[in-house]
Amino acid sequence: TINALAQDDNGEIIDPYNGLGDLQNRLLRHVSPAFGEDPLRVLRVARFAARYAHLGFRIADETLTLMREMTHAGELEHLTPERVWKETESALTTRNPQVFFQVLRDCGALRVLFPEIDALFGVPAPARWHPEIDTGIHTLMTLSMAAMLSPQVDVRFATLCHDLGKGLTPPELWPRHHGHGPAGVKLVEQLCQRLRVPNEIRDLARLVAEFHDLIHTFPMLNPKTIVKLFDSIDAWRKPQRVEQLALTSEADVRGRTGFESADYPQGRWLREAWEVAQSVPTKAVVEAGFKGVEIREELTRRRIAAVASWKEQRCPKPD
Repeated sequence: TINALAQDDNGEIIDPYNGLGDLQNRLLRHVSPAFGEDPLRVLRVARFAARYAHLGFRIADETLTLMREMTHAGELEHLTPERVWKETESALTTRNPQVFFQVLRDCGALRVLFPEIDALFGVPAPARWHPEIDTGIHTLMTLSMAAMLSPQVDVRFATLCHDLGKGLTPPELWPRHHGHGPAGVKLVEQLCQRLRVPNEIRDLARLVAEFHDLIHTFPMLNPKTIVKLFDSIDAWRKPQRVEQLALTSEADVRGRTGFESADYPQGRWLREAWEVAQSVPTKAVVEAGFKGVEIREELTRRRIAAVASWKEQRCPKPD
């Protein structure tokens, strides 16, 4: 209704659907039943809700009801992966991307389009570490935090996917989720393949799913493991991944009830260890006479030694 507002040459407002009233009441409302003819509109309304959430806008009850009816009628199953991802990517750039996924859940569309994320709702985590308990709620809280920490779509998407593996934990093992990180990698790949998510975004999401818990335990990692982590994320060729993993891991920790302002020193230590490791000069190894695979082995040894020296001075020992 708001988009249907117009103004004539005399400055008179043309308002056939009470768009001004909805604007004042901050309501997103569909104009006519024709809304139901294009299932993509369900995603667009969710995206608008995310885009304007900071201004207090919400979806009108009758519009949300129609979105539910469209979902239950199977209309969303006709959407192409490209259209779904395009709307999702746009939603991830908004100030409150978590609202997009909450709206999809409210109308039943999350189960259809993002079953891996929908499966997290109702899955408990230990209250000691997760006062919010519900993993689905935690996931949206971490996405909200990621949006505050970074404007990058790949960081936000990776944060959204970081705990997918918890949806695979058998209920008899709840609320613990041992090994959920590596288990979630396959679900990340499944989701990304279905929606044809760009490779660079997919690759970061896989790495975050696999390694975010490792970064939380940074003080307990030995120098060899730290350097191996940099190898595993291909940091030597893609150094931006260190910062991206630091941000997603911080979003994970702060995306919890009561921890929104928590300090995350592990992120600082990860960045510092990276600066130390990458400062080891390759040229010096070559000039020392090492050849072939020996160069890589000696370079790794020197990086481990450098990180060990830094860790002894800068990183507190675990209790």
